[in-house]
Amino acid sequence: MSAHSPAVPPGFGPILRSSPVLDALGGFMSRGDGDALEIGLLVGPRHLNARGRLHGGGTATLLDVAIGYMLAARTGGRRRLTARLTVDYRAAADEGEWLQVFLDRADEDGRKTLAQGRLMAGERLVAEVTVLFIDAPR
Repeated sequence: MSAHSPAVPPGFGPILRSSPVLDALGGFMSRGDGDALEIGLLVGPRHLNARGRLHGGGTATLLDVAIGYMLAARTGGRRRLTARLTVDYRAAADEGEWLQVFLDRADEDGRKTLAQGRLMAGERLVAEVTVLFIDAPR
């Protein structure tokens, strides 16, 4: 673990609902539920690119999954599909850093939800995200 990073905060455990891709990446964690659902990741060796930093695809996956799960938790399990994901990378993240996703805004318009969030390593902004979700077919 790097010297400048905290360990996993108390109360976090394996993510509430996994999938084959999340199992392959590993390390996705959550705590709480409903409006209080939090999602994070302790960056490990399997999350790194060739330069030893968090891979951009891992960042995008974490943001996509976390924002989707947080929206579902806030809306009683309403399922959505990602239609567009825009990630603005702001800083690198290193092995051993705890990263946490924050859902800052969600605007619904019929079957569409436009959400904005951010990925933080402590006080450092790692990435910002905008996601357009469409309600999943029933």
